[in-house]
Amino acid sequence: MTTEFSNVRQRPWYLHPHLNSQALYVFAALVILVAAISVVSSAFLTTGNLLNISKNFAYIGIASLGVTLVIITAGIDLSVGSVMALTAIVTSLLFRATAEWLTAAVPGLTLAICVTAGLALAAFVGTVNGLLIARLGLSPFVTTLGTLSICRGLGYVITEGRGVIVTGPDVSIFYAITDGTLLGIPTPLLFLLALAVWMGVFLHQTAWGRYVFAIGGNERAASLTGVPVERVKVSIYVASSLMAGFAGILMAGWLGSVPANLAFGYELRIIAAAVIGGANLSGGAGGPAGAVIGAALIEVIRNGLVLSRVSAYWQDTLVGLIIILAVLVDRLRERRAS
Repeated sequence: MTTEFSNVRQRPWYLHPHLNSQALYVFAALVILVAAISVVSSAFLTTGNLLNISKNFAYIGIASLGVTLVIITAGIDLSVGSVMALTAIVTSLLFRATAEWLTAAVPGLTLAICVTAGLALAAFVGTVNGLLIARLGLSPFVTTLGTLSICRGLGYVITEGRGVIVTGPDVSIFYAITDGTLLGIPTPLLFLLALAVWMGVFLHQTAWGRYVFAIGGNERAASLTGVPVERVKVSIYVASSLMAGFAGILMAGWLGSVPANLAFGYELRIIAAAVIGGANLSGGAGGPAGAVIGAALIEVIRNGLVLSRVSAYWQDTLVGLIIILAVLVDRLRERRAS
C-alpha cells in the first residue's frame, strides 16, 4: 500500500515562481503609480507626455540591460554614463570630420562608419574593463570607477567643455532613426524592446546565458565545471559598454547636439533600474523584463514630480528609498520561499 503525501514540497499559489518575482511586484507598483499620477495631473496621460516618458526611459533602459548582465555575474559597471557621453561625442565629431570624405557621396555609408566607430570605442572600453576584472582579478567597483573618470575626462578634453552639434552627411537619416517614430511608437522604445527580447533569448535559451547565471551563482564552481569564466565575463562587460554607447548615440539624435556633460550622474539611475527590477547585487538573479520595468518606474517618478510641481531634487531621494525597499522586499521574499 502506497501512502501519498500531497503536501510535500508544495508551496502556496502566491509563492509560485512566476507570481513571486520582484519584477512582477515592481510592475504592480508601476501600474498603481501611473493610476495615482493620472488622477493628480490630467496632463500625464496625454500623447505628448507619454511619448516623452517612453523616450526618456528607453535610454536608461537600454543601458540598464547591459548593467543587468554585469550584476547577474556579481559585478558592477560604474562607467556606463561616461561611456554614453564619450561614444556620443566621438560619433558626433566623426559626422563632421567625414563631410569631405568620398564616402559622403554614398547615402547611409557615413552614418554606418560613424556609428560603427562610436560603438567600437564603447566595445574597447568594455574589453579593457573585462580584461582587468576577469584576467587580472581587479575589483569591478574600482576598475569601472577608474574608467568612469577616464571616459568623462576624455570627453571634456576632446570638446574643451563645449557641446558638439550633430551635423554632416546622412544627418537627416541619423535623426530619422534615432528620434523618429514607427507606427506612432518612438524608435528608442522599439530599440529597447528589441534588445530586451534579444537579451532574454540569449540568457534563457543559450549556453552563454547559462554560463552567466552559473558565474553569478558560484564563480569557482562554474570554473571547475568547465565554464569559460574569463571569456564570458569579458563579453559581459563588452555588452554593457556597447549598450551604454548605443544609448548615448540615440540621445545624441534626440538632443541634436551632445553637451560635454551628457548623461552625467546617469550611473545611479541605470544601476537603480537594474536593482529595482530584480537584479541581485550578490549575483545569480536578474533579467531584461525587470530592467525595462525598473527604468520605466524611475522615469514615471521623475515625470510625476515635474507634473506635480514638486522639486526635481526629490527624485534621487525617492529612487534611493525605492532601491532599499526593493532589496528589502526581495530579501523577505527569499526568506518566505525558503
